[in-house]
Amino acid sequence: MSIAVFLESYNNKMVKAAAEAINAAKIIAEKTGKEMFGIALDENIDEILSQAGNYGISRVKGSSHITLYHSSMYARFIANAAREADIVIFPGTVWGREIAPQVTIKLDANPVSDIIGIEEGNVFRRSLHGNKIHSTVKADGKLVITVRPAVFDLPAETGGSAESEPITPETMDSDTLSKLAEILAASSDKVELTEADIIVSGGRGVGGPDNWPLIINLAEVLGAAHGASRAVVDAGWRPHSEQVGQTGKFVSPKVYIAVGISGAIQHLAGMSTSEIIVAVNKDEGAPIFKVADYGLVGDLFDVVPKLTEEISRLKQN
Repeated sequence: MSIAVFLESYNNKMVKAAAEAINAAKIIAEKTGKEMFGIALDENIDEILSQAGNYGISRVKGSSHITLYHSSMYARFIANAAREADIVIFPGTVWGREIAPQVTIKLDANPVSDIIGIEEGNVFRRSLHGNKIHSTVKADGKLVITVRPAVFDLPAETGGSAESEPITPETMDSDTLSKLAEILAASSDKVELTEADIIVSGGRGVGGPDNWPLIINLAEVLGAAHGASRAVVDAGWRPHSEQVGQTGKFVSPKVYIAVGISGAIQHLAGMSTSEIIVAVNKDEGAPIFKVADYGLVGDLFDVVPKLTEEISRLKQN
């Protein structure tokens, strides 16, 4: 038997969370001796094949000329491709969390959701209650697993290549498909949170939407993505797509800069795996300083403009 990994992609390129899922699959493969293969669906999968091969996957079941996302269609393709596998792994993205339950039903499998660690080939760690509790789950039989993004490292690059195998198509009645009303593409010059190496996030301390350019300007000079705390999103200052935390996005950048964020547990659950955490807050007792590698106690309205100006100056020299 084998391990199948859904190589989720956007604009014909694999997303970071899918590469992390490959690493999780590799860990299971090393513990079980099972072989791995990928599953790719997009308009053109050539780049995905190249990426998969470079991450150590030599075989990819794929289908091209797919221009729109329909969860039920994707689930049928993936279920057909994964019938030989006894473990199917999805990145825990919006798509992965939507498709995985459907594939679980189609394959009559057992679900294991949102894993953050692998103890044995069928023993996994999960995070509960905002990362306050870690549970260990043992699961037998055919498994469908989702992997929490920004927890597993990217796999080592091998320089290998992957061969493509076609997925057996399935005739579908259009009436059984959900109707896709519209796709709203993100701005091409905006760095995606889950893909970013550097993130600048703002919290309630920023004071309001009129002050948000402080966060955006600092992010721009750093070539970073900008995020927000739940309090900011709940207040309507920023869209939910920018929310970092348990009810938003899980991120693990090389550098995470928290500006005016107190450090509520639900926010820490979404960013505490960042390599370096920098906190700017005027309250020296803020919980964010307990997880920060570097902390600056000060008024963000003084600190952030000076920091932005100095970084800009250094980049110009």
